Amino acid sequence: MQRSTPPQTTSRAPAIAILIAPDRHGMPLYTQLYRQLREHILSGSLAPGALLPSARVLAADLQVSRNTVEAAIEQLCGEGFVSRRVGVGTRVLNVQDAVPFLPRHRHLRNTSTRERVPASAVNRSPAPAVLSELGERLQFGGQIEIDSDRHMGACTTDISRFPAKTWNRLLAKAARDHGRGILASGELQGDRALREAISEHARLTRGLRCTPEQVLILTSTQQAIDLAGRLLINPHDVALVEEPGYLSARAALAASGADVKGVPVDRDGIQADQLSQYPHARVLYLTPSHQFPLGHTLSLSRRLAVLEWARNNDAWIIEDDYDSEFRYVGRPIAALQGLDHSERVLYVGTFNKILFPGIRLAYVVLPQALVQPFLCARRLIDGGSSPLIQSALASFLAAGHFSAHLRRARRLYQTRRDVLINYLHERCGPSVHVGACETGLHLTLHMPNGIDDRALAMAGAGYGLGVAPLSRYYVEWHDPSTIPRGLLLSYGGASESSIRASIDAFAPLLTQQLQAAS
Repeated sequence: MQRSTPPQTTSRAPAIAILIAPDRHGMPLYTQLYRQLREHILSGSLAPGALLPSARVLAADLQVSRNTVEAAIEQLCGEGFVSRRVGVGTRVLNVQDAVPFLPRHRHLRNTSTRERVPASAVNRSPAPAVLSELGERLQFGGQIEIDSDRHMGACTTDISRFPAKTWNRLLAKAARDHGRGILASGELQGDRALREAISEHARLTRGLRCTPEQVLILTSTQQAIDLAGRLLINPHDVALVEEPGYLSARAALAASGADVKGVPVDRDGIQADQLSQYPHARVLYLTPSHQFPLGHTLSLSRRLAVLEWARNNDAWIIEDDYDSEFRYVGRPIAALQGLDHSERVLYVGTFNKILFPGIRLAYVVLPQALVQPFLCARRLIDGGSSPLIQSALASFLAAGHFSAHLRRARRLYQTRRDVLINYLHERCGPSVHVGACETGLHLTLHMPNGIDDRALAMAGAGYGLGVAPLSRYYVEWHDPSTIPRGLLLSYGGASESSIRASIDAFAPLLTQQLQAAS
């Protein structure tokens, strides 16, 4: 009688196909397969040494192509989760040996030696981050920016009206003309052609006294203020800002360790006679051409007084000229920097607010003595801006597209401003009045004290018109109960219908509050 041979025992691959459920309408299948296999390895479901099914078998079980499986396994191999050897197959590696930088969590241990961990330890919340003093200040200032993002910014433009086809053509041309060179880091100070174009534009339209060697290309106004704070302010030095004023500038200077003080603003701009109270202040931040948020222009006598104060006290002035290109009455006001013969003014301009936010290009025109310190600090912090974007922008300015776009944009935003003012008068009546509105992309609607402007802002938000309470821009007002009330209305990115919709939303509440206060 012939004896039957017992079946051989072989090392079989685990049946993991049923644990993987590709979604054929989601992300690419190979990515899904890679991620699910990776999760099984990290969780311990596939222990170190486990043999995976062959690519052919796994593809058949999942009803996907073999190339899909191969792509997923190759990625796992490249990241050190599995190894593949001819004749041996694909085996799971010990993740901690292969990827030593991963934290040694419980779910990464070998399932055969896994220890029981108390539920209290598994559910324990992570410890809060302990920040440095600078970190705390940065978090506080950054939160102000994040909170303000919920409102449409006061200088938001309508990006749908930007000549995108022209811009894209110039981008492509810059890439062709420069070839692989455009992929390099570029000049730290900024593209030479762009600095020349900015210098010429600033001299002709804003009356600046500058050369291309004084221009430093940055990513934003905020970066310029941050660099100035780091380079010019020691901890506990006094820095001055306008009251009310741009909260993010205040936060950036405070983050540098400055003791920030507010100087009152009236119809002629900052009250220059108040500066004598701060003979040791290191920096004064100003928006002289279009005061934010009230919209007033700093008078000539006060401009001269501010410059004299800076010269006599060895202080620096940061001039933020954020939207003076959009002036609807007369010619743009000459910049404060053009009156400065002592080189105490740092002039900051931005394309993020004039063209479109995603361009991420701004600039600062520096006194000669500050060019090299700013250049070194920029190198240490983040290096230069994109050479491709800078080259395209230089061509955009040189070819006249910038000037043509500004002319069209002025007409558009002036029309929207007029619609806003007319409809405000129609719906809100004589109890409120519109502030200075000759320049820019926002205006202030002033209201009697006691009005809840924050509730009004919430009522009018969400329709397209940027709406923010005026009271939030007052930080050091002497009597909180008398803080001026009103709304900051940003119309640049709002259609005429959305302007009317926003006003319709807060007008009934405003009328109700006015009647209750009378």
